[in-house]
Amino acid sequence: MFSIEHEFDCTVITLVDEGAAPLAEDVVINAFEDCVTLEQYDARTGNTQKITLSLSQVQDLGAALDLPEGVYSLVRAEEGA
Repeated sequence: MFSIEHEFDCTVITLVDEGAAPLAEDVVINAFEDCVTLEQYDARTGNTQKITLSLSQVQDLGAALDLPEGVYSLVRAEEGA
């Protein structure tokens, strides 16, 4: 299950793990204008872990989900072209 909320400066997507135990903590994705952050509570440390991806890294991740094993480089269209 997931939810989508539109805030003032970002879109917040929350992924909720459903199904048989053991369940993972919710993952909160914040999509800003210039980056995307992923946050997940870590019960072992009592802290929330946070990862920040550039928009380029997000595009690479999206492409990687549909490709077989290997090493790739995306060719991006130049600005204004």
